[in-house]
Amino acid sequence: MEFGVFILAQQRGYHQSSQQVIRNAVEQTVAAEAAGFDTAWYAEHHFNNYSLCPSPLMMVAHCAGLTKTIRLGTAVCVLPLYHPARLLAEIGFADTVSDGRLDLGIGSGYQQFEFERFGVELKESHALFAEFYDVLHAGLRERIFSYDGAHIKMPPTAISVRTVQKPMPPLWVTSGHAETLGLAVRDNHNLFVTALLNGHDAIKALRDKLEGIAEKQGRSIDTVRFGFLRCGYASDNESEITAYLDNARFQRRLSESLKFRRAQSDDGYLIKEEAGPNEMSLETMRANLPVGSVNQVIDRLLEEISILKPSHIALQTQLGDFDQATMLRQIELWGTRIIPAVRRELKSVRAA
Repeated sequence: MEFGVFILAQQRGYHQSSQQVIRNAVEQTVAAEAAGFDTAWYAEHHFNNYSLCPSPLMMVAHCAGLTKTIRLGTAVCVLPLYHPARLLAEIGFADTVSDGRLDLGIGSGYQQFEFERFGVELKESHALFAEFYDVLHAGLRERIFSYDGAHIKMPPTAISVRTVQKPMPPLWVTSGHAETLGLAVRDNHNLFVTALLNGHDAIKALRDKLEGIAEKQGRSIDTVRFGFLRCGYASDNESEITAYLDNARFQRRLSESLKFRRAQSDDGYLIKEEAGPNEMSLETMRANLPVGSVNQVIDRLLEEISILKPSHIALQTQLGDFDQATMLRQIELWGTRIIPAVRRELKSVRAA
């Protein structure tokens, strides 16, 4: 079982500067490596305070110089917002400066606000993603390639900085469309999935969905590597737990507001934090998530792993304005107690 930190880099208000948010993201990456996490993941969003990381590949390149062993992943590059030639070159560069530690997560995007400002039609996102998917395979695997699609046209082209990992870095695909996930399964790539803030029932439904997708490709989902994005927090301090859950709810409020076109802002930047139709109480969230004492978190994680059977768990560490010093201690706690305990238990179960 692999573990990663998922770093969203959020700004809950102007009491946080953009410089501090990014500095916190970098500090959490360094702390995650010291704690023994396998991967640090960086999101991509634009033009508002939901996430301040406009380029996960730039974060990978920067953090590569501050770390030595932890893998560095994009979660995800929103493909329709790129030019394919620049994207391919920057993938090669990021993998090179990280000495082959890049994990390449890709997705099609979902925020109308972002697409409008890049001059891209959101309704074309999945068609664009499909062509980008083909271009990535050609551009990363072939010395010289060309492409003639409905949206992307490239004459014979050579990308100068090649990836260290051959034929290409590990590819992780996330999508709300089963067909896109099926494409990744067909091509033996990895998936990234989430049950949001929901509990066991949603995790079971997610497992059923993944089994169906794999079966359509003639495979068992147990042969597919996939990661599970999850909120979780271990502490005996009730105020810390409440603060973490409150920031997790903040994240979902903004995400749903942007996804369902409800986003409102007084100044054109800070998105108003408003409850939506899928709002959960903090009590419900606590019942749904691996939250509580160290032993409670370990037990809950093991339950969730037994249902979903993922290969990787990505823990959301940077949410809202949660206290940085406290989060750094949390990352260390996962590395010293929670991750080793989970791995020991999984190993004993396999041995039995």
